[in-house]
Amino acid sequence: MLVLDEDNPRSEHATAVAIGVFDGLHVGHQKVIGNLCAIARRHHVTSTVVTFDPHPALLLAPERAPLLIATMAQRLEGLERLGIEQVRVLDFDEQLAKESAQSFVERVLSSELRAQHVVVGEDFHFGHDRKGNVSLLEREGARLHFDVHPAPIFGEGQRCSSTQVREALQRGDIAQATKLLGRPFCLRARVVHGDARGREIGFPTANLFFSERQVVPALGIYAGAVLLEGARWVPGAISVGTRPQFYEQGEVLVEVHIPNFDADIYAQQIDVAFLARLRGEATFTSLEDLTQQMERDVEETVTHFKDFSPKGSVLLR
Repeated sequence: MLVLDEDNPRSEHATAVAIGVFDGLHVGHQKVIGNLCAIARRHHVTSTVVTFDPHPALLLAPERAPLLIATMAQRLEGLERLGIEQVRVLDFDEQLAKESAQSFVERVLSSELRAQHVVVGEDFHFGHDRKGNVSLLEREGARLHFDVHPAPIFGEGQRCSSTQVREALQRGDIAQATKLLGRPFCLRARVVHGDARGREIGFPTANLFFSERQVVPALGIYAGAVLLEGARWVPGAISVGTRPQFYEQGEVLVEVHIPNFDADIYAQQIDVAFLARLRGEATFTSLEDLTQQMERDVEETVTHFKDFSPKGSVLLR
């Protein structure tokens, strides 16, 4: 897949274009992308997505800016697996925020991307003060010779949004998040050194470092799957919490224990898929009670992992 940026913004071929942040690439997004790819094939043009980095709300309304479901790298990988041939990543800065909708259409869609077809959500807004909408696109399309295809962003019988995915994760509803995404939520993070507390009690963990803009599930213990070196999935018991057994308070940590695994993966980037919520965060009256519970958590994790198949989703490696 070709990625166009500010240094190389122009498409060599005519395109069918979808515009949006596409955070998480949930089932609604997948329907839009599927529609786009079908239009591109039918008209023999290049399927192209225009997306933004960072999220526009981070500049326009930072106090309300949403946490992200996926990294930009995950977004690009997902778009490629869905069949997109080309992505134009726009740097969302003050200049772009002030650009009028008409100027955006002329500069990006017509001049840079040579758009012949444009697919957007039916409630899509863009440009300075969000004055651009489907009606404006249709008027500009008639002038600049492209067709507009409004697309409702629905899931299975109901509207699906990135906001719904975030809300499900933040209340620990992994089943609902999985349904909305069409696959398990997958946290991408780098393994960093911790205080080795888990190793001391017989459950070594990989401590994960991720962006403060990344959404994580509610505090609790989860059954998960871990992708090592981009090639092999293994079971992982995940803790999202403050470790109340050892500390009165502290920052939220995400740690994963990989059963029967003792290789050095420090500094590596791994993907951690959340399969099921096992229980809430808790304190125990003794270290023995804690370790016994952790043993049960690991057993449940292995059981859930047996039903996990990354091949069931085009968006998981």
